[in-house]
Amino acid sequence: MFRAIMKTSRLFVPLLAGASLRDRVIGSVGAVLGIGLVGIACHALFPATMPWIVAPMGASAVLLFAVPASPLAQPWSIVGGNVISASVGAVVAQIVPDPAIAAAVAVSGAILAMSLLRCLHPPGGAAALSAVLGGYALFSAHVIDFLTVVLVNSLLLVSIGWLFHCFSGHSYPHRAKPVEGRALAPAPVSGLLMDDIDAALDDLGETFDISREDLALLLERAEIHAAERGKR
Repeated sequence: MFRAIMKTSRLFVPLLAGASLRDRVIGSVGAVLGIGLVGIACHALFPATMPWIVAPMGASAVLLFAVPASPLAQPWSIVGGNVISASVGAVVAQIVPDPAIAAAVAVSGAILAMSLLRCLHPPGGAAALSAVLGGYALFSAHVIDFLTVVLVNSLLLVSIGWLFHCFSGHSYPHRAKPVEGRALAPAPVSGLLMDDIDAALDDLGETFDISREDLALLLERAEIHAAERGKR
């Protein structure tokens, strides 16, 4: 009955492919543990003159616990994206006096830096913005404090996420791998290669929040299910 109610209610339609209410509950529990433990640890570690947690960690927690398979949620993306973006914001804040211009330049520079260093992470934009608008870049001591908090917050959050996902049923750091215990009859060989996937992505001209390897595995599983359906 519960499942029937869920199917008829648009409130629980997944916003992301593959999402389920179970995964959202798991993500919520992970966020409680992640942010809670980071907050407790950093509140004890840092003196009262330093912030103990920064706002971008909330957005990082959404990715880490709700969509752990996303390339944007991997350890290097979280740690590198947040720290590099915060550093970009701190530098921009010191050389651009106008806050509005500095905010725009900081976020833009953060996107470029993260892209070049292969650690694109949306909360990094907030980290760059925090460095500009939070006033931490006014004095060098505050810059070090802010970057230290961002680094420690990010490292702790990733560590907690790794431990949490050991029990959540999701692989983290994520690796594309066949589904265990769900083997089906082999599908006809389609001849689909990774180069074909790259060509298709080039045709569409869009960036998707899924790795090439996961996309290839997804297509392979879809072919297997299609072949199994054809035998019925």
